[in-house]
Formats: sequence, structure tokens, C-alpha cells
Amino acid sequence: MNYIATTLILGIALLHLYILWLEMFAWTTHAKKVFRNFPAHLFEPTRAMAANQGLYNGFLAAGLLWSLLISNPDWAKNVASFFLTCIAIAGLYGARSVSKRILYVQTLPALAALLALFLL
Repeated sequence: MNYIATTLILGIALLHLYILWLEMFAWTTHAKKVFRNFPAHLFEPTRAMAANQGLYNGFLAAGLLWSLLISNPDWAKNVASFFLTCIAIAGLYGARSVSKRILYVQTLPALAALLALFLL
């Protein structure tokens, strides 16, 4: 994998680990500062739901990190492509159903990494 794709993939993986932490461990504390549009009174009742979402973000991060450890370049590219595509699709859905901001935070970085994988 080229340096730009590797850097983007690593950054996206770290972002999803941060989201995991927010949703699984800091939902009722720090997440209130990040998700300002979410009503404050709903953080506690949605704690388990948020933790479940955080776990999924962790799986996405794990898949991206795994792709960086694969020695076969073709397999590394295929695994990275799969997880980046999952992230881009989830971001499109989130942008449509939750907040347009998700398009910029999640979808565009994933698409940029996919472009770097295939064009550079």
C-alpha cells in the first residue's frame, strides 16, 4: 500500500477507535460535548444502544488496522477496500438519517482512502 493510503487508513481507524471510546465508555460524560445536537436527557437512557454502536465502530477500526498488517499487497488492498466501503456506506446512511456532518467526518475520508488505494 502506498504511504498516502496507509496514512489515511490509519487516521480513519484511529477516528473509529475514538468513536468506540465515546460511545462505549464516555457516552454520558464526554460524548455530551461532542454530540451537542443530541438531547442531554437522552444520554443515560440510550447508553446501551450507544455502546452497541461503539462496538461496531471498533470492528471497523480493527478491520482497517488488520489491513495494514497483511503482508500480501493484494489481500491488504482488498481487506482495506471492504472496510472503507462499509464505512463510506454507513456514513452515507448516517448523513441522510442523522446529520449531514457525518458525510464529512466519515464518508469523505473513506472515499479519499479508497481513491488513494486505487489511483496512487
